[in-house]
Parts: sequence; structure tokens; C-alpha cells
Amino acid sequence: MAPTTTVPPTTTTTTDPGLLPQTSTEPPIDGTLQAALTPLWSAMVSGSQAEALAVFFPRSAYLQMKTGILPDPSSDYADRLIAFYNLDLAAYHAALGAGAPSATLVSVDATPSYASWIPPGSCENKVGYWHLPGVRLVFRDGGTVQSVAVASLISWRGTWYVVHLGPNPRPSDVGTVDQPATGPGTPGPPGGC
Repeated sequence: MAPTTTVPPTTTTTTDPGLLPQTSTEPPIDGTLQAALTPLWSAMVSGSQAEALAVFFPRSAYLQMKTGILPDPSSDYADRLIAFYNLDLAAYHAALGAGAPSATLVSVDATPSYASWIPPGSCENKVGYWHLPGVRLVFRDGGTVQSVAVASLISWRGTWYVVHLGPNPRPSDVGTVDQPATGPGTPGPPGGC
């Protein structure tokens, strides 16, 4: 009789990055940025909120940044940040219209010099982070090149995350497409938190 072997079960451990301490590592602004934001583009095309959450700033990291600064950072995260993100995602999806399934992402454009380190204590945050404003998602819909902005990316441990899809602040509490343009548009403007 041949000996039998038992293969141990495969396990994977994924640590929530927001449970780890922040670093000052600046995330790259190169081809990896397009790869990082491709799930957001896919979510805009499909309208899937669940898919879009893959690139949104982690709740646990937000709690590290805001606990002791805001009275209820958990509610602010859910009721303001995620609520606006979902409204904006629906607006971006609607703006793509009937052509959404055939629209293709051409590039993700950003201006590296617009990235800035926001130190602890600034912008109502007790933890520092990198901020990148006005990233452009350039896409082709039919024969036309168009673009929209992602208002604000911030970093956690050397990775970019979306924190504001539409403009922040905004004139009213509705989903808003930030800086839509025919053509590739211009990244930015610089500044912000």
C-alpha cells in the first residue's frame, strides 16, 4: 500500500492596510497609476459601487487620521465620503450614457509636481499623507476622446486611493462629474488637501 500524504489547507492572510501605521512613501505617478485606477474605470462603465470601493481610501486608515479630530469619524466616512463617492459614481456612469459598454480607457494623466506631502496636523488630519489632485481619466467613446477628473487621491503606505471622485467641496449634495472635457483635459489644478 502506497503511503498517503495530506496536503495542508491553503490559507491566505490579508492585512487591512489601514490597520498598519502610515509611511511617508510617495506612491508612483507612472503606468502603475493607470493600473491602480482601472477598477474605478470599470466601475464607472458598469455602475458597480462594490467594484469602485476597491480603490477607495480604507475606512480603517481614515479612522487613524480623524479619531480625536472629528466627533464621529466612522459616521463621517460612511455618511459623507462613501455617500458622495456613490452619488458621484452614478453621475459618472450616467455621463457615459448608452455608450458606456463600448467606452475604453486610453490613459490616466497626472502632473507629478502637483503631488504634495500634507503633514500631520494639516487639513484636520492627525496623520500625514501624499495628496494628488485632478487626475484625468482619458477615454475614447466611439471616435471621440473625452476625459473626466478624479478630484483627489491620497496615499496610505505608498498606495494611491480615491478620497473624492467628484469636486470637494461642491455647491450641492448631488452626484457631480468633475471637470468633464472633450479631449484629454488638463490635470489639476494643484493644491488642496
